[in-house]
Amino acid sequence: MAAPHGDPNDGDPSDDDIAADAHLRPEELGDDREARVQRGARDARGRRAVRLLQGYLWHPRELDRDLREVLPATLTDDVHVLCDPLAAAPFTFFDDGTLAASQVVYQLTVLRFVEEGEDPATLLPWVAETLQRELERTPAGVGWQILDDLRDVF
Repeated sequence: MAAPHGDPNDGDPSDDDIAADAHLRPEELGDDREARVQRGARDARGRRAVRLLQGYLWHPRELDRDLREVLPATLTDDVHVLCDPLAAAPFTFFDDGTLAASQVVYQLTVLRFVEEGEDPATLLPWVAETLQRELERTPAGVGWQILDDLRDVF
């Protein structure tokens, strides 16, 4: 019996197979940065909101602290730090085997409104160093994993 057209196991890479797997190869979908810039959130001055850094903070539940009270709301007038507690961690275990349920987990987002033509990537070294200094001032037992993001906020 012949495999149906577009069956990924038929050994014949048809257009249907390629289209079905396009999400695995973003280069097949084309560059959508211009479309994303047009859709992104903008402030009253027309600047677009861009996530510079994104990640997680956590601490043992026994540490009765709210990290929103420990971290600054801004790093400068136009670099904002959002720290939101999560009802549950988006993972079960930490790398060391600690149960995520034993920790209070926060999502951390650092964003800035950027002018048209401004490259937000140029801000990353300063923002990362400044945030690192703030994180190092948190109480013992606080952990974090923060990565650069550079996506528009929608």
